Amino acid sequence: KKKQNYTSVHEAVKAGDVEQLASMIKSGAGINEVDLVHKFTPLHCAAHSGSLECLHWLLWRGADVAQVTVRGWTAAHLAAIRGQEACMQALLLNGANAEARDDRGCTPSHLAAAHGQSYTLQTVLRSGANVNVSDRNDWKPVHYAAFHGRLGCLQLLVRWGACIDDVDNNGNLPAHLAAVEGHLHCFKYLVSKMASVTHALKARNDQGETPRDLAQRFYKDNILQYIDSVEKEEENPETQEVLAFPAHVAAFKGDLLVLRRLVRSGVININERDDKGSTLMHKAAGQGHVHCLQWLIEMGADCDITNDAGETPKDVAKRFAQLAAVELLTQRTGDSNSSDEELDANNIKFFEKHGVEGSTDSKEDLTLDKTEKRDARIRAYRKIQELQHLLEIAYSNYRQLGGITEEEKKVKKEERELEKAVRELEAQLEYERVRREKLESQLDHYRAEIRHLRE
Repeated sequence: KKKQNYTSVHEAVKAGDVEQLASMIKSGAGINEVDLVHKFTPLHCAAHSGSLECLHWLLWRGADVAQVTVRGWTAAHLAAIRGQEACMQALLLNGANAEARDDRGCTPSHLAAAHGQSYTLQTVLRSGANVNVSDRNDWKPVHYAAFHGRLGCLQLLVRWGACIDDVDNNGNLPAHLAAVEGHLHCFKYLVSKMASVTHALKARNDQGETPRDLAQRFYKDNILQYIDSVEKEEENPETQEVLAFPAHVAAFKGDLLVLRRLVRSGVININERDDKGSTLMHKAAGQGHVHCLQWLIEMGADCDITNDAGETPKDVAKRFAQLAAVELLTQRTGDSNSSDEELDANNIKFFEKHGVEGSTDSKEDLTLDKTEKRDARIRAYRKIQELQHLLEIAYSNYRQLGGITEEEKKVKKEERELEKAVRELEAQLEYERVRREKLESQLDHYRAEIRHLRE
């Protein structure tokens, strides 16, 4: 049961208790109050723990999105580290700087790439953040993804235009860093994306070391074996799908051992999408690999996520008639087709879960039950109604003062254009009428001449 009395506003935020948060702020607690240990504000705590409703509440009331911790982290940095992309979206919409730098010069993009939070990284990139931004060591997000073996983030960055030929302060390419750490999947992918295999394998850093030299120095036998096979032309060329989405291929084939290794090692996020928006769940469901589905569900994979075609894993399983997979996923998500009843906001069932909630990269640290989540949705819906009512009042006040809204300007402009078009058509019609009368007059004249000639 949720604790009701907290010693600080930070504890209320971590527990996701927005009502207690509001009460404590009303009683005099500071909305930007800093804790003594980490210098976290309530907003930092919300971004770190995934307390989405508390984060919304704090942002509505003017919490400082630019305040930093002892390491120079803003709330956006913490959301990037923890993979709280729903929190990241809210922060960016409320003016958070997507390129704010911490003490090492890292932006949220760097930290999301380092921790394998591909959804959060995509949220940051969509806000307009520079994909090739550098930290103090001239490491770009692509360097972090390669060094930490985050294949999902690596391929996302490449799709967004990251330059894999850029070097850091020591002359290292991302391929060098992947070789140092022995991240074979990342190394293969980088080699496949560079101008040529020779360029990738023979590139030297400032110490004159190639990826092979680094792999030898740090005893990365998997990298050495791959380089040997490529140089001897014994390596069977792999398709781009295998290079970019190895976990998806494993899920499609039902190879649970490979799937486990890739997910547990952090190479792939458990909700990673391929180029068609499909996740590991979609791939396993389509082929009826129940053992893979069960493991993915146990690991926290999202069963409600949709691909580019708008299909959930259960929809894919139905399409391919994988009945065992359909039954398993129905037990997890419920039968969405069990009733055609149209619900509205007057019915409490309207606020039951419908769609993906929270963050996809990292589920919230909170343990809110269904009732608490439903109540949070009700509060959010009431806020919408309240703001809509206030907006209507504001529009009315503005009009009473003689103001014209953008929508009204647009309507008036359209009306003027329509009136102009009508006038032009009327003028054209009048011209055609006069022309017709002239032609009829000429026709009458010619008929009279014909009659005269016949007589």
